[in-house]
Amino acid sequence: MERKMFSRTLIALGVTAALAGGYVGHELVGPQPANAATSEAPAVRPAAAPTQGLPDFTQLVQQYGPAVVNITVNGTTPTAQAQAMPQMPFDEDDPFSQFFKRFQVPVPKGGVPMHGMGSGFIVSSDGYILTNAHVVANASEVTVKLSDRHEFQAKVVGVDRRTDVALLKIAATGLPTVKLGNPNSVKPGEWVIAIGSPFGFENSVTAGVVSATGRALPDSSYVPFIQTDVAVNPGNSGGPLFNMAGEVIGINSQIFSRTGGYQGLSFAIPMDVALNVKDQLIAHGRVVRGQLGVTVQEVSQPLATSFGMKSATGALVSEITKGSPAERAGLQPGDVLLKVDGKPVEHSGELARRIAEMKPGTRSTLEVWRNGATKEVAVTVGEAKNEQVAEAAGTGEAHAKLGVAVRPLTPDEREQNGGKGGLLVENVSGAAARAGIQQGDVILAVNGTPVKSIEDLRSLINKSGKSAALLVQRNDAQLYVPVNIG
Repeated sequence: MERKMFSRTLIALGVTAALAGGYVGHELVGPQPANAATSEAPAVRPAAAPTQGLPDFTQLVQQYGPAVVNITVNGTTPTAQAQAMPQMPFDEDDPFSQFFKRFQVPVPKGGVPMHGMGSGFIVSSDGYILTNAHVVANASEVTVKLSDRHEFQAKVVGVDRRTDVALLKIAATGLPTVKLGNPNSVKPGEWVIAIGSPFGFENSVTAGVVSATGRALPDSSYVPFIQTDVAVNPGNSGGPLFNMAGEVIGINSQIFSRTGGYQGLSFAIPMDVALNVKDQLIAHGRVVRGQLGVTVQEVSQPLATSFGMKSATGALVSEITKGSPAERAGLQPGDVLLKVDGKPVEHSGELARRIAEMKPGTRSTLEVWRNGATKEVAVTVGEAKNEQVAEAAGTGEAHAKLGVAVRPLTPDEREQNGGKGGLLVENVSGAAARAGIQQGDVILAVNGTPVKSIEDLRSLINKSGKSAALLVQRNDAQLYVPVNIG
């Protein structure tokens, strides 16, 4: 059986090779001689049936194409510390040991250099740009190129890996912008187009139709994807999906492929999901989500029959997290959640999205099927601290110097470290990695000045000169780590 894979479409190092090998052959058909003999009279062709013309996207592309940008990233991909030199089956003094050492390739300290490309689109004239989180992952430098060839160094305002949405900011005004649409009105069968940079070919336009809506993909429980048959390839990631009204209804994010290339199935993040992430990143630098603390599964027809239900609908609770809002509300394994605040839950995947959209502390009413009857359960939504995946990755000058991706602490995390605050390190590379900073460290201060926000860290690092002393909390201990930032 062939393995099926969902692939995000970021184009990595090797664009030149892709372009050089992209020749497509065409079959050549030569003209027939005018005096060629024929043994049969030509067949009479029936009159062609009237056909409806295909849609014309030229005006849409001319109007909104300039708001689509090309994104180039440079950085490092973290390498596991375990990737050290393999042990040789010889003693140090054995001649064979010295011989084999000559052929060992050391792993670069701090990570492997990375270069990639993707797409994005301008959502405000003062320089805010939406793209995919995986496009700018581990980036120390992000360059945005407009359709008029102007280039800008971009700051990553924030990244939310759970939805695969990232927000960038460039220092410019009066920029062309896209028009945003309502993805809830999208219907299967309608025409849509994508604009992006597949394989580095900037501002390429591809068209197709919506294949389905509300698709759930593995590890993407918060995103009801729009499925299309629009050609999306490596480099299209982060680009817009337009409807016929010229409105962006989604961000092209993933493809389903056995080969790594387009095979007729592409998936876009709906704009309402992306805009919610954007607004939270601007306001708070992170994304806050609600949670119940339950593990759920789909209700099949045999399960529905065994529970005495008339139809297979809802979300079946298979596990309750200890100390969670669900446990405090009295939910039990075997409960089937049918409604949230009066709105039906048709499939189990809907539950996580609906609860995640709620602000922690919100009082909600669940309709539950238990022991052959329905009952209402009141629950107070908690904060999804284990699902906290937003990071404000300080790109630009400060990130290039230090090499960390950080985010503010959640209230629970702040309470655990005694209210000291600080920033949690989620990714580390470059100077910070060489100095010994680790993922999970909490940066409390730089050169004796407390760090209360990402902007504080960025400002203090930029003022630090060639070195900085970071006060770090690691587990239950605090230590100063000197970092040579050059």
